[in-house]
Amino acid sequence: MNRQLLLSNRSPLVEAANHLLPRLWKAHALARPELDAGHLLEAARTSTGLDDFGDPWFLRPMGKLLAALRDEAELNAVGRFGAYGQLLKTLRERLWTEHWFRSHPEIGDRALSRPVVIVGPMRSGTTRLHRLLAVDERFAHLRLFETICPAPAPTFAGPGRPSWDLRRAKAAMILGAVHRLNPNTAVIHPSGPTQPEEELGLLVASMWGMKHEAQWQVPGYGRWSERQSATPAYRHMARLLQLVGWARGDDDRRPWVLKTPQHTLDLPALLRVFPDARIIFTHRMPRAVVGSSCSLVWNQTIIHSDRVDPQRVGSEWLRKSGLQIARMRQSREALASHAYVDVRYEDMERDWSAVMRRIYTFLDLDIAPALPAMERYIAVAERRRRRSLHRYSLAAFGLDGNAVDEKFADYADAFGLPAGVASPAGTMRRPSPDGGERRSAQAGKGEALASTL
Repeated sequence: MNRQLLLSNRSPLVEAANHLLPRLWKAHALARPELDAGHLLEAARTSTGLDDFGDPWFLRPMGKLLAALRDEAELNAVGRFGAYGQLLKTLRERLWTEHWFRSHPEIGDRALSRPVVIVGPMRSGTTRLHRLLAVDERFAHLRLFETICPAPAPTFAGPGRPSWDLRRAKAAMILGAVHRLNPNTAVIHPSGPTQPEEELGLLVASMWGMKHEAQWQVPGYGRWSERQSATPAYRHMARLLQLVGWARGDDDRRPWVLKTPQHTLDLPALLRVFPDARIIFTHRMPRAVVGSSCSLVWNQTIIHSDRVDPQRVGSEWLRKSGLQIARMRQSREALASHAYVDVRYEDMERDWSAVMRRIYTFLDLDIAPALPAMERYIAVAERRRRRSLHRYSLAAFGLDGNAVDEKFADYADAFGLPAGVASPAGTMRRPSPDGGERRSAQAGKGEALASTL
């Protein structure tokens, strides 16, 4: 790691794979991945024996994404291999999804009432809040293997038969590969196959979402997506929630607790599909949102490309963070006051239990049954914090903290968010159990931060 700028490096395994894969392709020991829509669609049909992909809307974002992967992403061999594999997997699972809905039409009758949806910019504390709510058994939540692989293969034995569900093993393999290629990804967002996870993968099933932009350099795809209505992607997400719940054998009266930063951009689409959703907005000081987002994107993108410019990462994710915040605020203004509650990251830092009590009042639920499990989660997360911190620097990405403060001054004022790295009381902030930040030992004038997420 660059001690001055806090830019981490990927594993040497990436270089080894970049050296080996082209040799295998040249020797015809492994087929060279073709990032072509027709080729991928036919490969999915051939490998599954199925041909119904459902709503064809996904072909539009897929075409834009493939064009950006070919023309903008500057993929290395690992990136090309990984992109092909991810897209082919997504197409296969679309085919499997339609198979299950045809075979078991009762899946489509499952209720999806009154979900609780956490909406906040990337790196604004949504993960901590989501995991605290997920310990409450009165809610349903996705697990990592279900968002990575939302649709079981046709060989799945059926509801209530988890021992026959191979998605856990597949998710563990995928997660392990990512962590080996860049171990820093495990520090930035620790997880496991059965841990609570956001539904971003359910949007990826429609070739939609910021996950692609946080993994590959695809600004053309991102700009195009920002101009589109995401309603079809959210309709498909709803169907996948029905499928996941059915595969578990769950009681569909439990409301889902959902979260992904994509909702900041697409909240109108989400509310068209889930009109009775209860919204929890999260807010965090902009320096931390921007710096942590840049670090996350950097650590993922350097796996897939050898030509990643940190200043370009900084410029793009300063813009993208601004767009998330602007659209979130616009959507919030259109909601009735009883439909949402605001949560500041800094308040969670000071007294998470008080904030959770306020959230449960909003949800009209008694928090008492969930508090012991929440306290256990916080204790475990605190032990994890002591072992590893996510360290990042605005300067590493060509950004100035004061300029970031100025850009987001109106947002910070509106929600009482602190500027810089000092707490509202003017003291250094202690790291939170799984999302806090503090001054790094190498920090210079408030530019370098450390956090655990």
